[in-house]
Amino acid sequence: MDISSRQTPSYTPEHKSLTRETVASLPKAVLHDHLDGGLRPRTVIDLATECGYDALPVSEPEALGRWFVDAADSGSLEKYLETFAHTCAVMQTRSALHRVAREAVEDLADDGVVYAELRFAPEQHQERGLELVDVVDAVVEGIIEGEKTAALAGHTIRARVILCAMRHSDRSQEIADLLVAYRSEATRDHRGYVVGFDIAGAEDGFPPSCCAAAFATLRRELVPFTIHAGEAAGIDSLEGAVREGTWRIGHGARLYEDFTADLETGIEPGRVSTFVRDRQIILELAPSSNLQTGVVDDLVDHPLPLLQQLGFACTVNTDNRLMSGTTMTDEMMLLVDTFGYGVGELFELTATAISGAFIPEPERREIMASLIVPGWDELAESGTGRGTASGGADEETARGSAFELSEEDLAGIDPQILAELGIAPEDLQPRD
Repeated sequence: MDISSRQTPSYTPEHKSLTRETVASLPKAVLHDHLDGGLRPRTVIDLATECGYDALPVSEPEALGRWFVDAADSGSLEKYLETFAHTCAVMQTRSALHRVAREAVEDLADDGVVYAELRFAPEQHQERGLELVDVVDAVVEGIIEGEKTAALAGHTIRARVILCAMRHSDRSQEIADLLVAYRSEATRDHRGYVVGFDIAGAEDGFPPSCCAAAFATLRRELVPFTIHAGEAAGIDSLEGAVREGTWRIGHGARLYEDFTADLETGIEPGRVSTFVRDRQIILELAPSSNLQTGVVDDLVDHPLPLLQQLGFACTVNTDNRLMSGTTMTDEMMLLVDTFGYGVGELFELTATAISGAFIPEPERREIMASLIVPGWDELAESGTGRGTASGGADEETARGSAFELSEEDLAGIDPQILAELGIAPEDLQPRD
């Protein structure tokens, strides 16, 4: 990617006028959303009752939702992860996994998400005797049903699965083998739903190299993977992820620790961060979660705008919707309200997410053309963005979409991203 062609986003009063209603209506894409971190509070209570789990701190949905957010506001990734003991405890049967997956897709679709990658660790759901493949089947079947029920509600969404290995459990090779086998042996209905691999859990003390054999298998089998890095640990963790050949980085916010700055040259990326930027390894950033786990002390210090302006391939994500009490709309509104983000910056984040999705390139282009561009086009034409952004469009309509943006908004979009998605910059310019 030609970094020199990138221009710093130009914020204008029009950009800052984006309302929550407008942002909620825009088609969105999320690459980093944990299935066991996105349950509805009511569902946690229902499933706990069904399976006899009696360790929930409270039994009323609204209070339980508040408890999860408060408990996650620890400033520590380790403390943050402790909240998952409750959600995983109630996700130990096929029916529970199916319900959680279905509801996750429905909730994301209701928020205007048209493409989502949901990740979870199958090994966390075997306490009641489920085999790994049964766990994956239940989740995939729930996602397929969720896509159908969302469509009945007027929302189009495609959701896919990333399988995680817990970096402290020494089962990464087993999960990698499971993924490879599942992708090749899945039934017709399930084929294509499991798209990638990740390692999750406590980052500090468990470098990516602890799963080196698994990554070697994935590279050999040409399976894409992302690696949690640059959240609880710094540059060493990020460098380890890069050395393993990661396609994307889960979080990666602490890349800023590799920057230097002086009055003459400004801010300069170091060795590792330059490699990440120049190869456009996508960063799966999550502002609310990063604040909760202590990556930054205040949202105004979050490095996402700086990283984006310096040419890094940035995306915005929910991470754990329950623990952060958030949605994709909420995460985008944080950028609007805190940093003055406008249409151009939000569109670039969305386009980058689609360009980095772990699905075939023709499908990425089709999602962009039929699901994302029409919704943003409606915003440009109406100025309100109140339409049904997540509804589909036929191919001919998608190709003819004008999707007009102002010159200021166009300045905030990397031309190479448009080229990769098959969009000509002149097609986005206002009509005469």
